[in-house]
Amino acid sequence: MSYRTRFSLLAVLDSLIVFTSVYLSYLFLHSEFSAILPLTLIFSSFTLLFSYHIFSIYFKLYKKAWEYASVGEVFCIFKVVTFSIISTLLVQFIVSEEVYIRIFIIAWMLHMLFIGGTRFVWFMLRKGYKKSAQKKRTLIIGAGSAGTMVARQLLQSKETDLYPVAFVDDNQAKHKLEIFNIPVVAATKEIERVVEDYDIEHIIIAIPSLSRKEIHAIFEECAKAKIKTQIVPMLEDIIHGRVSINEFHDVSVEDLLGREPVQLDDKGISETITGKTILVTGAGGSIGSEICRQAMNYKPTKIVLLGHGENSIYTIEMELHTLYKDGIEIVTEIADVQDRNRMLEVMEKHRPYIVYHAAAHKHVPLMERSPKEAVKNNVIGTKNVAEAADVFRVNTFVMVSTDKAVNPTSVMGATKRIAEMVVQHMDTVSRTRFVTVRFGNVLGSRGSVIPLFKKQIQQGGPVTVTHPDMVRYFMTIPEASRLVIQAGALARGGEIFVLDMGEPVKIVDLATRLITLSGYRIDDIGIAYTGVRPGEKLFEELLGEEEVHSKQIYPKIYVGKQKEVDRTSILHLIESFEELESEMLRVYILNIAQSRKKLYQEAN
Repeated sequence: MSYRTRFSLLAVLDSLIVFTSVYLSYLFLHSEFSAILPLTLIFSSFTLLFSYHIFSIYFKLYKKAWEYASVGEVFCIFKVVTFSIISTLLVQFIVSEEVYIRIFIIAWMLHMLFIGGTRFVWFMLRKGYKKSAQKKRTLIIGAGSAGTMVARQLLQSKETDLYPVAFVDDNQAKHKLEIFNIPVVAATKEIERVVEDYDIEHIIIAIPSLSRKEIHAIFEECAKAKIKTQIVPMLEDIIHGRVSINEFHDVSVEDLLGREPVQLDDKGISETITGKTILVTGAGGSIGSEICRQAMNYKPTKIVLLGHGENSIYTIEMELHTLYKDGIEIVTEIADVQDRNRMLEVMEKHRPYIVYHAAAHKHVPLMERSPKEAVKNNVIGTKNVAEAADVFRVNTFVMVSTDKAVNPTSVMGATKRIAEMVVQHMDTVSRTRFVTVRFGNVLGSRGSVIPLFKKQIQQGGPVTVTHPDMVRYFMTIPEASRLVIQAGALARGGEIFVLDMGEPVKIVDLATRLITLSGYRIDDIGIAYTGVRPGEKLFEELLGEEEVHSKQIYPKIYVGKQKEVDRTSILHLIESFEELESEMLRVYILNIAQSRKKLYQEAN
């Protein structure tokens, strides 16, 4: 319906209501029926009609979307009717000796009733109030502002297949109250009982400010009921406009295992990034691309996206161009870190202030089978980028490392440890600040077990776990990337920053949670143990024995005690690795990384 048609219909309807209100008020006060009103009252009725339409236009009453009406719209009706009645009485007082005060008081009440009633009918018709038989009975956890918005959206939307029937909330003062005729029935600890009593088919957690610990506790209650559970987006995403509060998503492992976001030192980071040129290697990868997203929030003058894979670089370039249209120059460089001359060329061309080196081969079993590629990319590639940064006087060089570099038993871990040594050595001979940031697994990265588990669950199982005692540290990609940027701002040179990974998680528990989150029982999917793969440990370490005397310099960021670097062995490896056979190379790089310790023995 067009605005013109809608305006005409409402104007005609309201005109009838004006005359009807006045006529019924007159009849109410006069016992003798008369079809004809006094002339002065007829004149007053037209005065009321004229003033009503004037105030309706002034207060934009005809522009209200009544299918989304709330208290504000009701107050608008009150103002229009009240001012129009007062205006009419003033005109009566001026032009006539007879003022119909009692008639117009009753007319005001009838007017409010009829105008409000017609808008309510409009609201009900547009909303489609009656519940479709196909809609799922939904429980909303949280009767606060977010839960109220969710309930309202579900009631108004004709597209959704969810229909709210109850709230649960831990605020005792809200119990037995109703919101949109939906009762607040219990606390969150009673979710299982509520699901049974109200035949709940779907649950929405509608408290965006929940901590990770609180989300986990509520989900455990929901899991007992064995009902599909979704959650509203996190408060941070809603505030920044990345998502709407009504964009529900399934409760994810990231929701349950992630920790509370640390407050960054925006001033310190701004001094490092704002107005500067930054370069990110491996910019198309999970960590590299997120570093780019996080860094863009601090408004660098230019960001250089360097990577070997053109598709991933193109993807992050298009994303950044879409999200950030405020004049930040976004430049792509398709380049291989193994090409030293190309790294020198890129550094000379852009002269970055800070380099985040995230490019690396990270897959443990694959690198066991291709140790030379691991050395070329992780060791020589790092050396090339670091030396280029030194030549063109980059202010700060931040290398992204891994917990697998501590007492490594894999080629990947060993090459990353050697890369750490390269970076530490460069700090001793360069005016550039060279630092390393070390952390464990990130949830949802390309090499993470989570995408594999999800695919196996979709295929009906079983989910494959290498060992029942296998444990890993986890953090989310955004958290890891933010802390990498923070570490770069804290850099003084030569540090190995270690991120606080929280408590380690058993992989079998992770698999169990994913199966449950997907709406299945463990028996339906199954878990199969395949044995520890080459190079894997049962557990990871964030610090070696010589590094354990670390200190916390920022929330969730520690500095490990520096170890002496075996530079001679590293240079010999780089100079002679082409002649080394794969098995000899594997043993050699493990020995360098272990710094002459016995190799950690892993048992299947």
